[in-house]
Amino acid sequence: MKIVIIGGTGLIGSKTAERLRKQGHEVIAAAPNTGVNTITGEGLADALSGASVVIDLANSPSFEDKAVLEFFETSGRNLIAAEKAAGVKHHIALSIIGVDRLPESGYMRAKVAQEKIIRESGIPYTIVHSTQFMEFLAGIAQSGTVGNTVHLSPAYVQPIASDDVADNMTAVANDAPIDGVVEISGPERVRLNELVARYLKAMGDTRKVEADAEARYFGARLEDASLVSDNNPRLGHITFEQWFATSARK
Repeated sequence: MKIVIIGGTGLIGSKTAERLRKQGHEVIAAAPNTGVNTITGEGLADALSGASVVIDLANSPSFEDKAVLEFFETSGRNLIAAEKAAGVKHHIALSIIGVDRLPESGYMRAKVAQEKIIRESGIPYTIVHSTQFMEFLAGIAQSGTVGNTVHLSPAYVQPIASDDVADNMTAVANDAPIDGVVEISGPERVRLNELVARYLKAMGDTRKVEADAEARYFGARLEDASLVSDNNPRLGHITFEQWFATSARK
């Protein structure tokens, strides 16, 4: 099949592209730096010509509420229009477990808007809801840092390694669309503050992590069930320790 990956040069996109090419698929890694822009529409028609599957991994360059909403709505509408013109048979999008449980977060509201466009498009689709990537731990720590202290919610997370995400995106691309949601998650459920403390200690970082139930995550207050799934998610196999040993310092 010809498969177009929007955001195909990023963390998940590059790993998914590599896996699909090894399986013999024709893969187009579409991104602004390869001449394909879902905001302006540049290069979309040519990239999607003859494509059977599109995987949307695009992310907003800004997380400001208005900007991120405009990005996902504009990108989503332009992409769906181009897919309809090209006769794409399966639209796949990567989203977030708990996206509909955190309306305080402008980023989560924008992802909900993106999903609405997909569901109403008429194109067969699969939306993949993922837990947080282990690769985001440094950024999460930085977001909660004040001085030498990191304030983070003690809510549960179940982080997943990017290699496990790419394996799942590859599997979904080879499957028929389900017109619904697939959930993917890491193998270990742990409190966010405790996980980041483990990460910082392993990195030799001297910042102290404090549990703060009022600390915000992308603008939202978390509950224990906000970012985890009990809906039989597909579990990755890479543990935090395995990920840290092979990937954390790259």
